[in-house]
Amino acid sequence: MSSMVSESSTDKRKFAMLERSRSIHSDTLFSDGEDEVFIQHQGAQYRLRRTRNGKLILTK
Repeated sequence: MSSMVSESSTDKRKFAMLERSRSIHSDTLFSDGEDEVFIQHQGAQYRLRRTRNGKLILTK
């Protein structure tokens, strides 16, 4: 018997998505000690805020 495990097409798609995704560390967004940034998306402005507990809150 072979101990090889075959990858399903779903697993391959998930892995391909991970390779294409871009990762940005939150320290990059919150430089200079700031705890909020504003993001423009499709004509709307969003506020991304870092809480004292290190959580992120996104509001429109």
